[in-house]
Amino acid sequence: MKKKQTISLLWRFLKGAKRYFLITILAAGITALADMLQPQIIRAAVDCALGGEEGDFPAFVMELVDRIGGFAYLGQHLWIMALAVLAVALVQVVSQYAFRVYNTKASETLVKTMRDQLFSHIQHLPFSWHMKNRTGDIIQRCTSDIDTTKNFLSEQLTAIFRIALLLILSITFMLSMHPLLTLIALIPTPIIIVYSFHFHNQVHDGFETCDESEGKLSAMAQENLTGVRVVRAFGQERSEIEKFGKQNDHYTSLWEKMGKTLSRFWSISDILSGVQIMLVVIFGAYFCIRGNLRSGEYIAFISYNSMMVWPIRQLGRMISELSKAGVSIDRVAYIMNSPVEQDAPDAVDAPMDGDICFEHVSFAYENSPEILHDIHFTMQAGTTLGILGGTGSGKSTLMLLLDKLYPLEEGCGRITIGGTDIRQIRTAHLRRNIGMVLQEPYLFSRTIAENIGIASPELDMEAIRAAAQAAALDESITSFTAGYDTMVGERGVTLSGGQKQRTAIARMLVNDTPILIFDDSLSAVDTQTDAKIRKSIQQRFGKASVILISHRITTLSAADKIIVLDGGRIAEEGTHDELKTARGIYQKIYEAQSGIQEVTE
Repeated sequence: MKKKQTISLLWRFLKGAKRYFLITILAAGITALADMLQPQIIRAAVDCALGGEEGDFPAFVMELVDRIGGFAYLGQHLWIMALAVLAVALVQVVSQYAFRVYNTKASETLVKTMRDQLFSHIQHLPFSWHMKNRTGDIIQRCTSDIDTTKNFLSEQLTAIFRIALLLILSITFMLSMHPLLTLIALIPTPIIIVYSFHFHNQVHDGFETCDESEGKLSAMAQENLTGVRVVRAFGQERSEIEKFGKQNDHYTSLWEKMGKTLSRFWSISDILSGVQIMLVVIFGAYFCIRGNLRSGEYIAFISYNSMMVWPIRQLGRMISELSKAGVSIDRVAYIMNSPVEQDAPDAVDAPMDGDICFEHVSFAYENSPEILHDIHFTMQAGTTLGILGGTGSGKSTLMLLLDKLYPLEEGCGRITIGGTDIRQIRTAHLRRNIGMVLQEPYLFSRTIAENIGIASPELDMEAIRAAAQAAALDESITSFTAGYDTMVGERGVTLSGGQKQRTAIARMLVNDTPILIFDDSLSAVDTQTDAKIRKSIQQRFGKASVILISHRITTLSAADKIIVLDGGRIAEEGTHDELKTARGIYQKIYEAQSGIQEVTE
């Protein structure tokens, strides 16, 4: 079943490249046929044209020779045979050129298709899948594993047809000239084939281990390059270098072990191939002396034996590459076979401006204890809901469930918008109508304007600037030399924490969605800017349903309703005025923060 899935996947990847591979195979076949003709021309020249012996070539060849004037005539005009050799060589050159050109086209088309399909599939995989798989490992599967697959298909698989043709034709011609010598030449072949397949079983696991180790190394490098500021801020350069060096040493030792295994195989293979050539040379010379083999046939036989030795030796390399490609294809197939997000068959584009209800919602992440316990509340449309709670209380999880970034399993309650269960709402429609600023805003390595308008490329500069003004960001941007064309470094490293948060807020505001979620996204701005942003949002999105997650009481105080989470349960619920005197968690935090403010003043 797994092999069928792999073949089916490769067939999908070959879309657009099949015709190029067919031309490549045809060119390889013509090259192989041309290779076969050269020894026969030399044999005819030595034995018939110069030696004066009768030819035993196919009837159409003998007829052609007779038309020219016979072998005696050719012996007097050897330039004709030289011209035949040149003509065959020209065919070889043209077919080899076609092979290289179309093989390159086929392989690059294959790579493009693989990358396009893989990237598209990754984009549609669930959020939970991305949380379980390391970024560096995914990148490796999309790069080196694709290249390994391409190299096998373009260099090895296409050569199989040429090798098969060479073997069949070589053995056929050799049998026609001297059956006994052919059998002697084939003595080492079964040993090479059996050993090659034994070798394949040895190296497959080794290649898989090396690939996994490379994935860990890539992930480590990616994490360190991304978090370089944290590494340097805590002076952990030496520690990280040691960790990387340890993993790199382990990775190197694995390949050294593989190198020894490969060296043993190639050494034994070379010895067996040398024995085969030696047997042909010795016994061929013996048969020539005894008069059982003509000189031209001996020369041709050695040529065919060399052609046969090469494919047999290539068998080991092909099996080695097959092992590597098999591991790489399996790693790519892991991604392609991972199920993407799918809507219910009867999913609808429901109105998104209704009440939001969490009805007895319980949730646990995979292989983790339950984090939300029987959450039940209603948020009226057009109001502002504040959510307060300690770290790990489930605040962000509520919003991830609302946006269907994590699926809510059947029997774990339900979430509705305007009375429609979000499971029945088309995911793309749901997310288009929910604007979310995550706890850790992510910015791309593009200009500030491109980052703000990334979800709506058709927006003009006026709309982008209006969103930036609503997020209290316009003044900061205009102070930059390049203004809105300022390039943002990777993950937004060129901006301060507050500027990154406000850029992410502006990016959300340009979409004018009926539901706005701020997941602790005002924590890096001062209280005045916080108030200014909330006031701008209220003026611009007065009818929107706004969810504020924050640890700052001043951010939540103007909310129409506030819920306090504790240990994954709703501990308190009410307005700011009700909760600040309710002798609960909210009051303690309110008094603590008010005290800090008084001391500061």
